[in-house]
Amino acid sequence: MASILEDNLQIENEDTQKGRFLTFTLGKEDYGIEIKYVTEIIGIQPITQVPELPDYLKGIINLRGKIIPVMDVRLRFKKEPLDYTDRTCIIVIDINETSIGLIVDTVSEVASIDDEDIMPPPNSKTGFNNKYVKGIGKLGNEVKLLLDCGKILSEDETELLGSMVQV
Repeated sequence: MASILEDNLQIENEDTQKGRFLTFTLGKEDYGIEIKYVTEIIGIQPITQVPELPDYLKGIINLRGKIIPVMDVRLRFKKEPLDYTDRTCIIVIDINETSIGLIVDTVSEVASIDDEDIMPPPNSKTGFNNKYVKGIGKLGNEVKLLLDCGKILSEDETELLGSMVQV
């Protein structure tokens, strides 16, 4: 009986998260990630650099006793680096049981985007690099690039980060 109840709660929880995206900005572009991956949002804080990591992996933070690697999404997407401000946020997400912090310019809102308002990204023949983008969401007059959390990091990078934070 308890197992059935837990299964039903899990299904209800997944249903309430379906079609919901945490939106954020990098420069002039708006992005979204599925809310089911988001653990929390925190302000920028001191980052301990780790030698020999790619530039976009800024290092690690201590979040209430848990070591979290952080990645500057702006650098990952090959955009110009910016100084961090009081509007800069770290979105902590969970990918394949590894927590990682994504440094973004600003967090906007949690938005509901229906499946019929999500289009697949253009194919690579158009010159659009959709390596990290799994869809384009239409929200009123705005367009949000919806990221594929599973592709933000390669398997090797996920393993590397996972091994960094093993205690």
